[in-house]
Amino acid sequence: MDTTFTVVLGIVAMLLPLVVARLVWKRFDQHFGRNDEAYMDSLEYFLKKLGFTILIAFILLWIGISLVFSGSPDY
Repeated sequence: MDTTFTVVLGIVAMLLPLVVARLVWKRFDQHFGRNDEAYMDSLEYFLKKLGFTILIAFILLWIGISLVFSGSPDY
């Protein structure tokens, strides 16, 4: 694979999880908030939201980087 193509795909693979994590963070309340302000202001809810967002970002980062470097030769 061309070096420039690998660098561009690597940058995309690192930035995509950030964009998706931001969307997950913003839309988490719609799916799991239960329309209860007291619950949504609790530490338990914040930690669930933070953990889920980090998990999604890490999985996407793992998949992206493994795809970028799957075709690189071993030196």
